Formats: sequence, structure tokens, C-alpha cells
Amino acid sequence: MTSKANIRIKKPTLPLILAFGLMTLSGCQMMPPFFSEDQTNAAIELPEPQAENIVTHEFELPDGENMVGTIAVIDTRDNDALPDIARHFGLGYNDISIANSTVSPWTPQPGSRVLLPSQFILPESPHKGITLNLANMRLFYYPNKQQDKVYTYPVGIGRQGWNTPMGLTRIVAKDDHPVWTVPESIHREHAEKGDSLPKVVGAGPDNPLGLYAMRLGIPGYLIHGTNKPYGIGMQISHGCVQLYPEDIEVLFKKTTVGMPVRILHQPYLTAWQQDMLYLEAHEPLPKWAKDKAKLKKQVVQQLHKLSDQKNVAVDWEKVERIIQRADGIPTPVLMHSPDVAEISAKAVLLKHPGQFYDQPVIGELKESDWSIRVASFNDETQAQQLATMLNHQGPIIPARKVQKNDAYQVIAGPFKNKTAMKAAVKRIKMDFEIDGEPLKPHLTSIEFMHN
Repeated sequence: MTSKANIRIKKPTLPLILAFGLMTLSGCQMMPPFFSEDQTNAAIELPEPQAENIVTHEFELPDGENMVGTIAVIDTRDNDALPDIARHFGLGYNDISIANSTVSPWTPQPGSRVLLPSQFILPESPHKGITLNLANMRLFYYPNKQQDKVYTYPVGIGRQGWNTPMGLTRIVAKDDHPVWTVPESIHREHAEKGDSLPKVVGAGPDNPLGLYAMRLGIPGYLIHGTNKPYGIGMQISHGCVQLYPEDIEVLFKKTTVGMPVRILHQPYLTAWQQDMLYLEAHEPLPKWAKDKAKLKKQVVQQLHKLSDQKNVAVDWEKVERIIQRADGIPTPVLMHSPDVAEISAKAVLLKHPGQFYDQPVIGELKESDWSIRVASFNDETQAQQLATMLNHQGPIIPARKVQKNDAYQVIAGPFKNKTAMKAAVKRIKMDFEIDGEPLKPHLTSIEFMHN
């Protein structure tokens, strides 16, 4: 945040990235998006919504095809956040943020047109069992008894220094309501931050494994749920693969012990569909950043081979733009083919559902509630951003923006008792490096309820 923010923190910048481990999210090219926040209904003529939903997870897979899904768009309303939209439509934070790079993830302007990059090129691997592509943080499941189907889910993966390992492995065990035995390395990491963890965390809302876990043949690594769902689509874990709670429940029931799991890193993907050649580009993850030139050369060679097979011409300048943009959207690359702006203009416009799936709902502060004064800002948008991020912690820390005189305060609460409030103060300190100020119940009602 700027110097206008009146926050008691050790570092001069509010660590917006620390909330979900975004500091290790792979860098994305800040290229012009399809629609900016200024492109509202008042500014341009927009078509009426065409549908209420799109297919997000389960796709038919015609013989010989390796691209599924469709591009769609939706217009934002008050109190929307891109992570809520992403989860509702089967996307991760990375998917929606790089496709809408000039739209604020936490405080998009109402009426902003948001593109949903819900079209995916399958990674180059056998269509058997599970394939995880680290480059776009997406899992693909090919059921043995339904060879004409593929299921796909966004995932959270290991952050820098705790990278998710690559290679071929298998599911060796499945546990519902798993118990987490905390590794010594994670004990040390938390201890360095002044936090202590128990040796064992039982099933429940405090268990980072969520309600379902599948152990891999690589010792210490799992595919599991999470109690921090808004970290999906980020490099956030200690190496394990995380899914939204609703996704891991479905995948857990479909998979079997012994199923193969392939973990790979393919940032550049190609596909033919209806006589058109497509390229999907992602920025290589930091671990592979030094290999970018080599990876780029490989995909260029692949495009040469594919285009020669059908005697068609590739627009190589366009290929370069797609690779530089690295927005994760499958884009045609043949000469005179449509670019992203034309594709998005023809995308399915979805009706707003009113409430997105599991979107945080913050309760009213009452006189009997404990609360926390988290921070104070001169800028309203900064205050709203922090409040929204707190609301998307796992479990959530309820918060709202409150105007007091010429400042905007972020007040967290309600908390049912002093113990819960103290736990929230500790979490805010750990995740945001902010020293929140506890507010006794009578202060809550006198100072904030009527502002």
C-alpha cells in the first residue's frame, strides 16, 4: 500500500501477496486484456446474456480431439471478486487473473466485463488416469471406463522451494477425513514465524488437507482438498496438489488405488480443431524460467510440423505475441485467423447468478461481538481490497470497510468470544504482517455500528 495507509506493520508495503502465497505465483505478461474495467455497459453496446452457465469440468472427448471447453464472459456487480467468479466456473486464480490482467482481482468495478478462459488444450500425455500440468496448474482425469470423456480441475501446487515433483507415480492410498501429521520441516517454518503447530491435526476446519486425500507413490506427497480454497490456482502448498473442496470430493469418488498419475510441466500446448491450429501459452514456472528459450523453440518446431502436415501457413508474428502474452487462452495461429479480441467479442455472455458458489457472506456486527481494527486507509479502494482479502482467508476472517471521518477503517468481526478474536489477530499477523487492534464489545457498537 502507499504511505497514505495508516497501518502498524514491520514492512513499508502491505503484503497483499502474502495472503495466499502469491509471491511465488509464476510471473504473467501484463498485456492488454480483452475488456478493461472502464469498458462498462454505459460505454459500449453489449448483447443480452445468452446462458446461465457453461460446462466447466466434464467434457466429451471426440476421437482425435485434444481441446475442450468454451470461452465465456460475464459482467461484474457490486461486491464481486475475481476469485469467487473463478471458483464458480471451475477456474483457478491464475486462470482468471492472467486473462483479465487490468481488472482488480479483489475490487473489480461493477460492470467490468470478465473473460472466463474455460477452454483447455490437453497436455501431451497418455489419456489414462490423472495428468497434472504444473505450468497451468490444472489436473486432467481420464476415466478408464469412459474413454470419450475427460474431467479437468484447477489446482494449487508447491511454491518456490517446495516445488511439486514431476514424473510418473500412482495413487497408493485414499483417506476421507484425513489426519495430518505435521512434518518437521513445516514445524520449523512456523516456529520461525513465532507460531507453533501441534504434532497432529485432526479432521476438521483447521486441517489443511480438507476432507479427502489421495496419497501418491512419491513419499510425503498427496492430492487433497483444502481449508483455504482461494489458494487454488497458485503456488501455495508445501509440494502437495490441492483442489477446491467440491472438486476433490468428486475426484476422490471416481479414482482408484493404483491409478497412474503423471506430473509434467508443459507451458506451450497445441491443438487442431475444425481445421484450425491453436496455441495455448503460459509463462513457465520460476523453476523452469531458465528453460524458456528451449521450450519456446520446441513449440515453434511443433507448429512447423503440424502446419506442414496440412500444408497451411502459420502467422509467426502472432505466435510470438501469444507466447509473450502468456494468457492461457487457446488462440488460432494460422494466417488471417481471429485473434483474442474477436474471439472474446463472440464469446458466450453469461447471466450473473446473483451469488457465486460459496461466496463469503459477512455477518452484522452486534454490541455483544468482539472485533478487530485491522488497518486504516485514506483510500477507499485499498480498504475494500484488504477487507475482501480477509473475507477470502481459509477459514474466512469476516471483515468490512467502515468510513470514519475522512478515513476508511477495516474492521474484522464478529467473533463469538475473546479467544476467537485473539486467534484472528494471530492469523492476521502471520498472513499479512499487520498488528490488529482488539476492540471490546462496547467499543464495537459505540465507534463503528453507526458510521
